[in-house]
Formats: sequence, structure tokens, C-alpha cells
Amino acid sequence: MIPWETLGKERAPDGGELILYRRGGEFMIRVDGRELMSSRTHGSEDVLAELACAGLKDLEAPRVLVGGLGLGFTLRAALDVLPSAARVVVAEIVPAVVEWNRGPVGPLAGRPLEDHRVAVVVKDVGAVLRRTKERFDAILLDVDNGPAALTRKGNHGLYVETGLVATRAALRPGGVLAVWSAAPDDVFVRRLERARFAVSTHVVPARGIGGGPKHTVFLARA
Repeated sequence: MIPWETLGKERAPDGGELILYRRGGEFMIRVDGRELMSSRTHGSEDVLAELACAGLKDLEAPRVLVGGLGLGFTLRAALDVLPSAARVVVAEIVPAVVEWNRGPVGPLAGRPLEDHRVAVVVKDVGAVLRRTKERFDAILLDVDNGPAALTRKGNHGLYVETGLVATRAALRPGGVLAVWSAAPDDVFVRRLERARFAVSTHVVPARGIGGGPKHTVFLARA
């Protein structure tokens, strides 16, 4: 078996260590030893973007915020749906993740950072949401393993009711919040509803085909 090769390491602002690995043509990012994302299992990330952006393709110039760059698959799937005049802001808190996407992992998703519609902000997506004066047609959050499985403690505020209310305020009327999760979460659904979202839950294959593990996408409309 081909061994994993370490391509890069970076400390997140809260102290967690992210490591980028490669084995043949496969890439993986781990945080503190836990798998955060893999190029083998990005089907549910594709669905996250497709569901969030499905209603935007006919808009003249939709605005989208993507929280978490990862290996670039969520961003690529969104770009594949959005029109040419769209603007996509990507908020990624770890600078090395942006560098990896401009370097060794870029080809995985067709180098989406080179798309003229994309602007990268190296900041916590929660801070972007709290401070932005712009309102978005869709906000995609793929920064944790779910609302109850945080990769960093600072993300807790994204999923509590006050954070969800702030996110709704950053959406245009009828805008969509899409949240990726490794598992269902009924408590989070009730929080979304208390924050005055209309919610649907989608359980989808992690690899984009039948069988294998399942992930969850929460789709919440303002």
C-alpha cells in the first residue's frame, strides 16, 4: 500500500493543527488527528452547493458566501451552477488552506480560486457575517463536521440561535442558508426554526453514489 505523504502543516487560530496528506492521487486534511475532509468523499459537499444555488442560476448577479474552502469541491460545485455575473466570497480562516488550494490540491476541483467570480477573505466566517454590510442570496457553511461536532470551539456561535439570527440578517429575502453535517441533528433543526427559517433536511451519500456513509445537508430559507 502506498504510504501517506505529509505535504503541509498549519496551526489554526484556536491552536488545532491541520495537516495536508497525499497518497497517490488522493488528498486528505486532518485536524488534530481527525479526518476533516478527503478527496474520496466530496459528493455531499457537491450536493450542499447544488441545493443552495439551484434557485440562483436565473438571477442576473447573485451573491454567495462560502464558509470554509476545504479542498475546493463546495466552491467548484457552486460555480458550476451560478451565472457568469455571480460573485462568490470565500471565508477561510487558515491561510495555508488557501495556499494549498492554489498549489497541490488546486487541480482536484479544477482550480476554482482562479475563477473571476471568486474573492477570498482570510477570516473567520462568523466575523464576516457579523461585520458585512452586504446581503447574500445564499450562505454555505462547511466549516465543521456538524453543528454538534465542531472542528474549533470558536465556531459554536454559528449554530446557536443568536448566530442563526445574525446569519438570517445577512441574507436577502428568500435567501438560503445551507449547512453541511456528518450526521442528522434535530436540535439544530429546531434552532433554525426558532430563528425563523423554513427548514428541510437532506441525507445524501458521502461519495455522491448509492451505498457507503451518509451525510446531512440542512437547507434553511429565510
